[in-house]
Amino acid sequence: MAVNKRGRPPEFDRDRAVCEAARLFWRRGYSGTSTRDLTSAIGISTSSLYSAFGSKVGLFEDSVRIYARRYVVIYEKALAAQSIKVAIDELLRESIVEFTQPADSHPGCLIASAVMSDSPATQNARGDISNMLTKNERLLRARIGTAIDEGEILGGTDADVVTGVVQTLWQGLSAQSHRGVGRNELLRVADFSQRAMWSTYSR
Repeated sequence: MAVNKRGRPPEFDRDRAVCEAARLFWRRGYSGTSTRDLTSAIGISTSSLYSAFGSKVGLFEDSVRIYARRYVVIYEKALAAQSIKVAIDELLRESIVEFTQPADSHPGCLIASAVMSDSPATQNARGDISNMLTKNERLLRARIGTAIDEGEILGGTDADVVTGVVQTLWQGLSAQSHRGVGRNELLRVADFSQRAMWSTYSR
């Protein structure tokens, strides 16, 4: 009599699970995504989800943390450009590309989803976003300060003000992408805003 041997279960791919979860959180928000939705998308049981991430909140926090890191990398790479105009243009353009990635590739701006979440359970994730924004703001402020010192930006310009303008624009583009505004429209807004900014602050 033949023995029916069960095959080994597929190995759990944590990175894929986080990516699948992030897609759902981006589309539906934290409150609109149920544990059942998550286990179905990831292909694991509820007990496995809790074993791997502790809770739905833990999975959300992991998703946000991974995607927050993407934007830190964008800032670091863009701000290494020699020209401040090139640096800020690249920062905004690369961020917009990230915001508007197709859902079947990876989530767009999960950052906006996290910030806009009204659930007390997502407080830690919002803290991670706040830390990311603060780090990026410090990087940008230092680069703008250098540009003022080197004469790329008019002497006497308040670096904090220029930093605030760019950060406000970045967060606005993020929020608009979350509302479904397309990549080309966001790029046009970024171009227009930069022209207006440099007409005031550059030589």
